Amino acid sequence: MPGDRRLSMEIPGTSLERRNETDGADDEFRQLVRRQLELIGEDPDREGLRRTPQRVATALAWLTRGYEMDVEHVVGGALFDAEGATNMVMVRDIELYSLCEHHMLPFYGRAHVAYIPNGKLVGLSKLPRLVEVFARRLQVQERLTEQIAGALDEVLQPMGVGVVIEAYHLCMMMRGVEKQNSKTITSAVRGLFRSDQRTREEFLTLAYAHRAAG
Repeated sequence: MPGDRRLSMEIPGTSLERRNETDGADDEFRQLVRRQLELIGEDPDREGLRRTPQRVATALAWLTRGYEMDVEHVVGGALFDAEGATNMVMVRDIELYSLCEHHMLPFYGRAHVAYIPNGKLVGLSKLPRLVEVFARRLQVQERLTEQIAGALDEVLQPMGVGVVIEAYHLCMMMRGVEKQNSKTITSAVRGLFRSDQRTREEFLTLAYAHRAAG
C-alpha cells in the first residue's frame, strides 16, 4: 500500500540534532527550557538547575534520534537468501522506549516482531534496530506498531508480518487517571498472519509464551 511505503522513510527537518547544528539554535533551545523552569516557579540559576537546559536539549536529541534514521540505512546489506525457509521467524521481548506525543512523557515496554520468509531473511539484530527507528520519535503506540509492521513488510516482502507491543504509559501512571498497573497492548498483522487463523494463533502463542512460563 502507498501509505505503508511512507512509514520507512526518513522524516526530514525534525531532529533536534539537526536544529542544534549551530550555536544559535542550541542557545535558542536552552533559553526555551530555561523559560519553562521560570514558568513553573523554579530558579534556573540555582546550582542544581544551571546546566539543566543543556542537559534537556542533549537528552531530547537522543530520545528523538529516530527522526535521523531510516530503514534502508539500518537494514543495510543484512538481507540473505532464505534457502527455502518458510517457517516463522520471531524476535520476542525487544525492549522499547518512546515518548508519547500528547504529553511528551515516556512509554516503555517490549515488542514482539515476527515474519514468514518469502525468499529473503533479515539479520536478527536488525529487528530490534527497526523497532528503535520508530520508537525514538514522538509517538502513539498504535501508530508505532503499524509503522514497524509496514516497514518490515516493505523491506522483506514476506508472506506475513506480525507485531505486538505491550507498554506502560507514564501519562496514565503519574498523571491523569494514575493507574499504575494498566498495560496497553497493540498488534498489527499482515499477509498470512491476518488471513490464516492457525498462523495468527501460533504467532500470538509465541508472543505471549512468557506469561505461561511466568
